Amino acid sequence: MTLMNRRHWLQQASATSLPLLLSGNSFTAETKSREKLPVAAIVTEYTPNSHADVLVGKILEGFQQQGGPGPDLKLAALYTDQVPQRDMSRALSRKYGFPITNTIEEAITLGTKQVQVAGVLIVGEHGDYPYTPNTKQHMYPRKQFFDAITATFKKFGKSVPVYNDKHLGYRWQDAKAMVDTSRKMDFPLMAGSSLPVAWRHPTLTLPENCEIESVLTIGRGNFEAHGFHALEAQQCLIEHRRGSTGVIAVETAQGKQIWEAEQAGKWNREMLKAALAVIPNVAKGKWEEILKDDSAFYFLEHQDGLKSTVAMVNRLGRHYAVAVKLKGQNQPRATWIKLELDPPFGHFAYLLKAIEHMIHTGQPAYPVERTLLTTGILDTVMHSLAAGGKRIETPQLAIDYEAVRWPYANQKT
Repeated sequence: MTLMNRRHWLQQASATSLPLLLSGNSFTAETKSREKLPVAAIVTEYTPNSHADVLVGKILEGFQQQGGPGPDLKLAALYTDQVPQRDMSRALSRKYGFPITNTIEEAITLGTKQVQVAGVLIVGEHGDYPYTPNTKQHMYPRKQFFDAITATFKKFGKSVPVYNDKHLGYRWQDAKAMVDTSRKMDFPLMAGSSLPVAWRHPTLTLPENCEIESVLTIGRGNFEAHGFHALEAQQCLIEHRRGSTGVIAVETAQGKQIWEAEQAGKWNREMLKAALAVIPNVAKGKWEEILKDDSAFYFLEHQDGLKSTVAMVNRLGRHYAVAVKLKGQNQPRATWIKLELDPPFGHFAYLLKAIEHMIHTGQPAYPVERTLLTTGILDTVMHSLAAGGKRIETPQLAIDYEAVRWPYANQKT
């Protein structure tokens, strides 16, 4: 399928079928029933409210995880790298009859001499894994999982679509190798956060080929694990602007560096106010005092000249929001990226719909290059933080790709 045909197909799919399917948050059945395709899930651990639970659990028990409608997928086999005390997988295996395998190959082949699944999910989040000594990056084995999956594809002469939850890996080199391998072996690969498909309040979709003067995103939580979500929330919006999508340099600030950066014009107070204005429960008081601890700002220099900020403001706000000022507009527009913070964590259902789409059609719902870029940015952010905020040039992140209009949870059609 040519790039133009693929782009047209994706635009048609996202503009018609999916919003109808998700109308009213009900996940109603497809107008034409289709087969539930078998998938293998390769996870670090399967504990309550883990990413394995909120993704694989919806395949087993429906979008509400209480029975009822679910994706047109079925769990063929599960591989768990770790089995902690709170493990759910063994009880679920007994209840639903799926096998838990000793190897990743067996999960994909079901112990036979051929690939027996239509897709593979990598959920390498949570679990007892070490951190890199200097940059404190969590060394989840996503690349190791991916390598075992592709070794199985090669051994048995068949590849199927693969989804990797969150960033592709803690190291840029791993992420690049994964994407390169998928291209070489010619199988669909998706990755990323659930935030691009979560609810936006107020709704916000930027015009195609718009010109952006300024953008600031706020996030909360761990600078790596949750900073990734903030980067994806920002990128899924600004990727629709005119110009190249890549990033040429990354710099960070903490403590008093945040205010020095403001004085140097690296971030804009009015943009931070705009982002905070759309979220609930903003802390009151002097920002200088509130942000002196447990906060970090990431400054990104983009190929097309845009400069953006991701502000991890843990003591100021506990939500994600993006503020964007378009050329020719007097005021920035902002949206709260709203998540469901209790079970069943419904934003993961919208992510699962995108995964389901890829497995059924062989076409990623949105480009893996977005997450390749955000993974590379995040890796550089962590190195900059470890180096006291050092500016790091990123020629490897000159990544240009075509954005598509895959809908978010409450997008109007």
